[in-house]
Amino acid sequence: MRLNHTILQVIPRLEAGGAERSTVEIASEIVRAGGRALVATHKGRMARDVIAAGGEVIFSPVHSKNPLTIWRNAARLTNIINEKEVDLIHARSRAPAWSSLLAARRTGVKFVTTYHGAHRAQNAVKRFYNSSLVRSDRVIANSNFTAEAICQAYDLQNDKVQVIPRGVDLDLFQPAMVAEGRVAELLATWSLPGENNAIRILLPARLTSWKGHEIAIKAISILKSRTGSGKSPNLSVVFCGGVQNNNDYEVFLRAKLDERGVRDMVHIVGDCADMPAAYSWADIVISPSVRPEAFGRVAIEAGAMGKPIIAAAHGGALETVVNGESGVLVKPGDAVELADAIEQLQQMSVETRMSMGDNARARVGRLYSAQAMCDATLDVYRDLLGSGAGYN
Repeated sequence: MRLNHTILQVIPRLEAGGAERSTVEIASEIVRAGGRALVATHKGRMARDVIAAGGEVIFSPVHSKNPLTIWRNAARLTNIINEKEVDLIHARSRAPAWSSLLAARRTGVKFVTTYHGAHRAQNAVKRFYNSSLVRSDRVIANSNFTAEAICQAYDLQNDKVQVIPRGVDLDLFQPAMVAEGRVAELLATWSLPGENNAIRILLPARLTSWKGHEIAIKAISILKSRTGSGKSPNLSVVFCGGVQNNNDYEVFLRAKLDERGVRDMVHIVGDCADMPAAYSWADIVISPSVRPEAFGRVAIEAGAMGKPIIAAAHGGALETVVNGESGVLVKPGDAVELADAIEQLQQMSVETRMSMGDNARARVGRLYSAQAMCDATLDVYRDLLGSGAGYN
């Protein structure tokens, strides 16, 4: 179905991440449907992906949480809306949502927000700041977990919140499309030592305290202690993800590796430009987040690549992972359970692990394709552009 409208998405940055990837995918689909796709962002390497898809990137300091800058961004977005004849603005983070709300009110365009995370509200000020994401014509939640959290927090009507799970590009994340040469090129950038048929474990997440890197390090050290005689288990573990201007945490993690005596097994490799190749390298993917993931894109990307995942049993993982069928769910923050799960999958035959991975890919294909996510989002746009919704 055609979409003959101009849509402006607003996101703080276009670096690696689920919200960023969704922005690119929606921009591409808008263009494919005959619309005009604009993205306002501060910066980011994925800006080139928007442009390659036929969209236009407008650089602006929309990442800033400074109240004065938010106010000025509202004026900038108002000018963009007027000059580019924008029909609908879609904000994907809290600070940009405040600027977008003001710009939408000034111009009368439709306003959509996406809740990519179940943001915590420790006090009234934080609660008010978070509320920018529920002051739109339509709120998109990326999981049932997120929808329930925001409806309870803000007493929203169900018809204002629409659950649209994130999707994965099944053509991009396609095991058969990843040639051995791509994996070899990636391994050359990682500079891993010889693996000697080790079980390969991937933790793909930015280096931040709640993603569970410390739990993973502890779990690997537990497995080492079970091996006995000072030997290391036959594992090769990669932490793949950027620090996002927080080098202190990487330094902290490297110190933990030394403290636990597992530096020879765990490798911190930074950002990855070829995630399908990274998943292709792995035998097992882990996502041991200590706080609930609002959705958790890692689970569906790993599943699309036919890899079993071990995930913390809370948040979106309870929707994306079927315990014992497409992966294994473990108690959040429990390094012993994580070690047990790794050992369980390590001791499986290759055929059994592959069968679990096949189950994961089939389920992702049914429920979490990027095309389904894009179709549902564009339907929200079409619905609003044909209605007379107002603001809160």
